[in-house]
Amino acid sequence: MGAIWAARDFCLFLLLLNSRQSAALPEIRADPCSEGSDGCHIDAICQTTQGSYKCTCKAGFKGDGKHCEDIDECDLEYNGGCVHECNNIPGNYRCTCYDGFNLAHDGHNCLDVDECRFNNGGCQHTCVNTMGSYECRCKEGFFLSDNQHTCIHRSVEGLNCMNKEHGCAHICKETPKGGVACECRPGFELARNQRGCILTCNHGNGGCQHTCEDTENGPICRCHVRYSLQPDKRSCVERDEATIESADHNATSFTEVDKRVKRRLLMETCAVNNGECDCTCKDTSTGVRCSCPVGFTLQPDGKTCKDIDECELHNGGCEHFCRNTIGSFECNCRKGFKLLTDERSCQDIDECFFERTCDHTCVNSPGGFQCLCIKGFTMYGLAHCGDINECSVNNGGCEQGCENTMGGFECFCHPGYKLHWNKKDCIEAEGFPPAKPPSKPTLNCSKQAGGDRCFLTCQSQVHISSGTEDSYTVTCGMPLPCLADAQKNNSGLHCLGPETTSVPRIKTTATFKSGTAKCNLKRSQEKLKESLNSAHSDSRFLFTENVQFSYVSLRCTSSGQRTRSRHGRKAGEEDGSSITAEFELDVNLEEVTESCDLNCVRRRSEKRLRKTIRTLRKSINREQFHFHFAGSDYELAKSLGKPAELPGHCVAGQVLVGRKCVSCSVGTYFDGDQGRCVLCPAGTYQDEEAQMSCEVCPGPEGREVSKVVGARNLSECGGQCSPGQYSHDGFPPCLPCPLGAYQPEVGRTTCFSCGGNLVSKRSGAVTFQECETKVQCSPGHYYNTSTHRCIRCPTGTYQGEFGQNYCVSCPGNTTTDFDGSTNIMQCKNRHCGGELGDFTGFIESPNYPGNYPANVECTWTINPPPKRRILIVVPEIFLPIEDECGDYLVMRKSSLPNSVTTYETCQTYERPIAFTSRSKRLWVQFRSNEGNSGKGFQVPYVTYDEDYQELIEDIVRDGRLYASENHQEILKDKKLMMALFDVLAHPQNFFNYTAQESREMFPKSFIRFLRSKVLRFLRP
Repeated sequence: MGAIWAARDFCLFLLLLNSRQSAALPEIRADPCSEGSDGCHIDAICQTTQGSYKCTCKAGFKGDGKHCEDIDECDLEYNGGCVHECNNIPGNYRCTCYDGFNLAHDGHNCLDVDECRFNNGGCQHTCVNTMGSYECRCKEGFFLSDNQHTCIHRSVEGLNCMNKEHGCAHICKETPKGGVACECRPGFELARNQRGCILTCNHGNGGCQHTCEDTENGPICRCHVRYSLQPDKRSCVERDEATIESADHNATSFTEVDKRVKRRLLMETCAVNNGECDCTCKDTSTGVRCSCPVGFTLQPDGKTCKDIDECELHNGGCEHFCRNTIGSFECNCRKGFKLLTDERSCQDIDECFFERTCDHTCVNSPGGFQCLCIKGFTMYGLAHCGDINECSVNNGGCEQGCENTMGGFECFCHPGYKLHWNKKDCIEAEGFPPAKPPSKPTLNCSKQAGGDRCFLTCQSQVHISSGTEDSYTVTCGMPLPCLADAQKNNSGLHCLGPETTSVPRIKTTATFKSGTAKCNLKRSQEKLKESLNSAHSDSRFLFTENVQFSYVSLRCTSSGQRTRSRHGRKAGEEDGSSITAEFELDVNLEEVTESCDLNCVRRRSEKRLRKTIRTLRKSINREQFHFHFAGSDYELAKSLGKPAELPGHCVAGQVLVGRKCVSCSVGTYFDGDQGRCVLCPAGTYQDEEAQMSCEVCPGPEGREVSKVVGARNLSECGGQCSPGQYSHDGFPPCLPCPLGAYQPEVGRTTCFSCGGNLVSKRSGAVTFQECETKVQCSPGHYYNTSTHRCIRCPTGTYQGEFGQNYCVSCPGNTTTDFDGSTNIMQCKNRHCGGELGDFTGFIESPNYPGNYPANVECTWTINPPPKRRILIVVPEIFLPIEDECGDYLVMRKSSLPNSVTTYETCQTYERPIAFTSRSKRLWVQFRSNEGNSGKGFQVPYVTYDEDYQELIEDIVRDGRLYASENHQEILKDKKLMMALFDVLAHPQNFFNYTAQESREMFPKSFIRFLRSKVLRFLRP
């Protein structure tokens, strides 16, 4: 049986073998194509054949399949069909167009871009589109400035560059002898008459759509062979096949024509109408093969090419926005982000990197930022912080007197009264035992290691406030305020006035330089406390100074922040820090004798204080000054040359969270021993951030301590009379405020009267708004309890609520344009103008980025060092045009109206523009009227070596600098502009940036643009 089955299987095998020949071959022989063992070139296709394989070069390559090489389509006849530039790539090619043109849908022709359609081409007045470019023109009475975009008022006096009749076609320059000299924009040549400008092929392709050729009489335009020149002698249109054949007839022999005709009759060929291919046609053994350039795809008909919309698939790889273009695409980013070098990814712009963004604290967020002010200050002008005048709001809540201080306020009492624990009410001074005075700040100095070493020790009433990253203020003790009617003596050291207590006090201020050290309030790594204790016990360490102050304030500011002004930095300024110290010293009455009265003792004290300051100055210069408080020792400044801080070290009052230093929040303090933020223990509170200790909750003796942990203010201490209540000591039992009175705060001993015999709506009223006034006052007004009328808030104040009896004073040194203001944003800083820095700086409208004030006049001057020129970038400017140029900005050589003007405008201009000054120095003026207001401007400038003048002007006058949205964002990016200006002002600083940093700063298109300019400038 087995033999029968074996014979049957053998027969079946023979039948299959005969019917399919080598069907069983794959089981015996391997397929070289699938296994990759063939000898085909990497750019060839392997095809399995009967018993073998075949190699065929891929489309776009030529050869026998074993060896393939790229076909350079751009080397073929007619530039690969591209009318401008043909770029060969492996297996294909891409057509590109000159600046000012876009690729047509056929992927080969180039069409003019109408630059005037986008933002009026950046022209201030009129934009006129031309083939391959555009030009700006001005209205009657104006002429075009050197930057070729803005317009300047025409002068009628004499033949100078301010008069349109100067005869220069483009740019007019005044000569040292008082004459004029003409220059031309890039891409033009000065005519023989030294006035006119002749267009060349380097500007907008000479106005030609296809090919441009320079001649003595100007450019001559020609068209690609498939196109014919139009009557305007500039544009080209595609001509039909008969015309092309006629043009080629003279160059072709009759024999070749005969061969071509025979071939057309036999089969389709690329010689006839390009094989009906939209783009590239190739003759093959099976007929024509059509192909398309990169960015296009061949349609099912095998002939037509269609633009690929790269944005449809995965958003083109763009992180934010993708914009399809003919044959390509472009990525853009949302506002607040910038395009990275890969031209796909977007990175958040850290606005907080720019130190001028916020006055105090800047918090960056994706796509934006937020400005914050420290306690006692409030925001105005969107980014600025001004001191709050708490006394303007209900007298600061003080029962008797109120005095505003920088960052706070203080209540004071009339003679015979003393301040209550709530620091608001006044109680009779008689019958109360004197409170134990807090320990005073003490300064000890000693001679150690051949120099002075000083320690300032504070045991209580310590307060820390941070400004910018490299600045802070530390206060210790209680200051004695000078009231409005107080006066200073001739020395300026003593505060005289009705508030003077029985103990006179000396006040003085001194500024110390700390070399190259930067402000850096961090815990010292040395055992200073042990050193200080040993100094007390060791006779070798004698204190040269041992002074007890009543109050000390130390403000450390790192230079390079805002040490000179908000506008610029002068030459010769070095990095480092300065410490501004305020000292208050009580005169020791025990030193008064018959031979030395109080004045004599005061003079002695002042002399000793001056000696102490000299010793302290030496200590700070040697970086041997330390501050002891909250159980730890701190250095006020740290030299840049010292070893870097250990990882995880933050400034005082801050703790490391992740990789960022964060201030201890209200209700907590920084424990130096534990190295972390700790909740305020029961019976204490802390209403400020970044503090080293907590304040004791007030309360009568014998009362149980509050059990609240982490109290954030006095009211959270608990156990006090609530708002609308009062008692003799501010603690229960409490009574409600009677009718006709109100109380908005906790722990008070009295209530405020409504005034004017007004009655409140209920007992226990909390605000004045519960008083029954005769009229309801709207915002911008306050209720006068004497006349029972609503009065407009005077200039310099505002009121945003209904029914109030006061107006709030504007913060800091701001004021309002008019009376009746309703919002703090109507408070504006009017300060502006001045002499600007030698190298870099800013011209900034007052109150920027808030709206500028009305009826303001600002004047700046930029006077560069010898052999330096001025470059200015206007990122954007916002001036309302509704009031017929009532607000304007002008830059010219001097204050004379007919002096050489570089720039002037009176309207909003959101597209950036860069230009060089037409004069060696600049006089800048901004004026506003009482009409509409706007955001204004913040204009950076840099002075550079005049040897680079030709290069800088070539860059800023080239329209490609502004053509791309990404390029425009670069000119608005303050961090990038600071880097560019830094290198322009000081070329040696280029080496401060690593190659990686330089590459990551700008997109490739911008780098290519700058590289082409620099190479042209350096080319011999």
